[in-house]
Amino acid sequence: MKSLLDEYQKTKEFLVCIDSDGCAIDTMDIKHIKCFGPCMVKEWHLEEWQEAILKSWNDVNLYTLTRGINRFKGLETALVEVNEKYRKIEGLDTFVKWVNETTELSNESLERELENVKNICLKKALDWSIAVNKCIDELSEDDKKPFEGVKEALAEVSQYADVAIVSSANRKAVEDEWSKSSLLEHVNIVMTQDIGVKSYCIEKLIEKGYSKDKVLMVGDAVGDLKAAQKNGVMFYPIMVKKETYSWKRFISEVIPSLVEGRYGKELEERYINEFKENLTK
Repeated sequence: MKSLLDEYQKTKEFLVCIDSDGCAIDTMDIKHIKCFGPCMVKEWHLEEWQEAILKSWNDVNLYTLTRGINRFKGLETALVEVNEKYRKIEGLDTFVKWVNETTELSNESLERELENVKNICLKKALDWSIAVNKCIDELSEDDKKPFEGVKEALAEVSQYADVAIVSSANRKAVEDEWSKSSLLEHVNIVMTQDIGVKSYCIEKLIEKGYSKDKVLMVGDAVGDLKAAQKNGVMFYPIMVKKETYSWKRFISEVIPSLVEGRYGKELEERYINEFKENLTK
């Protein structure tokens, strides 16, 4: 299985880490619009304020600089806002504490916390997350396709680099989506939320013997950029609503400059500035 970090071995000089939802697979918008937000409204019975709450959820998770944050951090932001504006959320402080102190933001970590702490908000957060996963599983295959250019980009870059999926999403969903799109054949390892946050995943991969100046993180959110910066590796952005353009540029500009050692700070900063401007329009 391609998810066993302990058994993973470096095979090429370069390493390219790629996020999944909203970066390689065109699932981010549909998952939040159809699953994440609506499941929260249903779990906490917030139908009275649904329109405003869902708009805020989508702004935070899709269309601003907080795009792509972990589901539980997104839930924390939403519930704090609900608590302040609409309805008191019972047990919220305990959930906020867990989100900010846990080393692993996942269902499994939350289940372990619930074994020691009985709290209604923690329990509802877990129920919500499970409902979200079920909702995502029930999305049609037409809702889970890669962006145009992704398959070609993977085929090209895998000639020169080991490829790792580094995602904060659910492992089963990621593996299913990449497998059904015939993308896993170009992937060396799958790193998802069950292993740890993205910065931790990149750190563990670097320990396999890669030089930091030969590691590139490809992502669509500021969290991906921060994970790269925390590890001192390079970053390339896939811009929201400009994904096809971003992947074509990855093939034509980024891969050659990476392999030839020309992917320096000046080029990277130009891409990052474009990326940030795109999320603040």
